[in-house]
Amino acid sequence: MSLGRAQKVLRIEAEALTRLADHLGTDFEAVVRCVAETKGRVILTGIGKSGIICRKIAATFASTGTPAFFVHPAEAIHGDLGMIVAGDTVIGVSNSGETAELVNLLEFIKRLGSVLIAITGKPESTLAKHADFSLTYQVTEEGCPLGLAPMASTTATLALGDALAAAVMDLKGFTSREFARYHPGGKLGAKLLLVRDLLAHHEQARPLVSADTLLSEALFEMSDKRFGMTAVALEDGKLGLISDGDIRRLFQRHGNEAMGKRAGDVCSPNPKTIGEDRLAVEALELMERYKITSLIVVNAAGRYTGVVHLHDLWRTQMV
Repeated sequence: MSLGRAQKVLRIEAEALTRLADHLGTDFEAVVRCVAETKGRVILTGIGKSGIICRKIAATFASTGTPAFFVHPAEAIHGDLGMIVAGDTVIGVSNSGETAELVNLLEFIKRLGSVLIAITGKPESTLAKHADFSLTYQVTEEGCPLGLAPMASTTATLALGDALAAAVMDLKGFTSREFARYHPGGKLGAKLLLVRDLLAHHEQARPLVSADTLLSEALFEMSDKRFGMTAVALEDGKLGLISDGDIRRLFQRHGNEAMGKRAGDVCSPNPKTIGEDRLAVEALELMERYKITSLIVVNAAGRYTGVVHLHDLWRTQMV
């Protein structure tokens, strides 16, 4: 019995979403442009279950480059109206479109000159009629055994909010690199970090020696900068690299005579590098592929800007 009820609810909600997808049109496109062109913030407001959905939609907007937050309509009419200012776009959410606390806000929103977008299940409701734009969904059955608790309607509202946020992202050309700026913490933030974000070292901390530097002096540079390597400045602005492993192999072949060799003669002339605007996870992939622990970082002009070490990636909890 319970399994049958659960399956019925899921089918009812799935059908509601299918109808919603089939009926999106020019009104939706106009709302997308309106949100994308908002000079202020996008304000989500609704009460009860609709209010909970509003919070999620606002959070999705905020995390994808559109400043947004939730305002409780009852709190708004009791002192929080100052949270809404000229230039904001207000999205009012109400299945009935007649929620008293929300309807009471209409006069203030209109007087302020803010754009009002309605999301409702009733296209002839007060909220829809007074909105500048109206997005409606059709729910013939909620799925609740008593026919009382909102289920399909809140699912449709949430999905409509996600669709709106995704379409705004497309219109703005929002990228994964921009997304990373809004998610600096946790596993997701770590995977979206840029290499430049790992360059916490001061510019003077970049290990670098000239091609004429004796290997004995290069060792001091490597020890001082603590990367287990140093870059070598070669002709025509090119870079070489000497690693701990290179030095061990030189000692195996030449013994103490290795200390008198010049950095330019013993360095690897074509070291692996990575652009500072690349994702940190790409740096990790390069290190794993070539079994190395450090990468020289360069800017768009090819200038040496720092070093990213495997330990830097470990600290992000990426691995």
